Amino acid sequence: NSGIDTVGVLTQYQPLELNAYIGSGAPWDLDLSNGGVFVLPPYQKGKVGEWYRGTANAIYQNMAFIEQYNPDYVLILSGDHIYKMDYNAMLNFHIRHGADATIAVRPVPWEEASRFGIMNTDADDNITEFEEKPKNPKSNKASMGVYIFTWEKLRKYLTDDEADKKSSNDFGKNIIPTMLADKQVMCAYNFEGYWKDVGTIESLWEANMDLLETPMPVDLHDKKWRIYARNPGLAPHYIAKGAVVEDSLVTEGCEVFGTVKHSVIFAGVTIEEGANVQDSVVMPGSVIKRGAVVRRAIVSENAVVGAGSFVGEETGNIAVVGQGITVPAGVKVAAGVQVDETTTY
Repeated sequence: NSGIDTVGVLTQYQPLELNAYIGSGAPWDLDLSNGGVFVLPPYQKGKVGEWYRGTANAIYQNMAFIEQYNPDYVLILSGDHIYKMDYNAMLNFHIRHGADATIAVRPVPWEEASRFGIMNTDADDNITEFEEKPKNPKSNKASMGVYIFTWEKLRKYLTDDEADKKSSNDFGKNIIPTMLADKQVMCAYNFEGYWKDVGTIESLWEANMDLLETPMPVDLHDKKWRIYARNPGLAPHYIAKGAVVEDSLVTEGCEVFGTVKHSVIFAGVTIEEGANVQDSVVMPGSVIKRGAVVRRAIVSENAVVGAGSFVGEETGNIAVVGQGITVPAGVKVAAGVQVDETTTY
């Protein structure tokens, strides 16, 4: 939607599914002969690979990829945030202010400001100070982890940071504070739309529940700003006679014979007769067997919740059934429990 035609995706942990999902980039019109989307794992040195040591090191290891396009500006994003932003508007702001770095910020409630990296600014949106989770914040402008850098400047600071053996090689801990200390021109770009960091189980569940609000905070039906995704190409979903579906998103390929309330059901899920799913997220290919009850839970891909079992509770932390896991029939999984291959019943 912002007209970006060259994208690098930095992967580290279990990248196979992400690689398969991105593919050639066709769903995003990024299957290009000049530019496109590239998955960039950590650089391999000889026979031994080296993990990305921090966010700055991840960019440093891929400087050659960036250099081949000879860019004036580089946009750096976190991969676990949900929001809709026109990056062209942010880039125009960056150029207009003659900035070396521009950081997107959004106002957060003052009582929550101490949980975030906070930008203190002057009247012209110049960043005067950056505080990481301050006890007594002077501002409520929280960093969104969305950066635009003038590439020539960033290249220098990445190189210097890599040479510092004491550095954590992190944008928030090292690059940003060093540029501020050196009096580089750094600006805050104010953003007031919906934004969600889904880096935790709770926030991922909350983001899915947000989609059930009226109106949706992220409008999936906005024809002027489409949400692009890879289509699994399944048949339409089927709601059986006697099934109950209320206040839920049910995607293609699903078969619902039981009850689904206030939940998000991903593609290819089966909810058997007598099963009851509420306030939950069920990911692709999973099966909720006859008589099973799922409350305030995330059921991961290709999992099976056995007949008559209980997963989660109406209150408490989110229960999780891991990818490909089968919960045996008649088992109770308490609130906050994460079921994986090591779980004993």
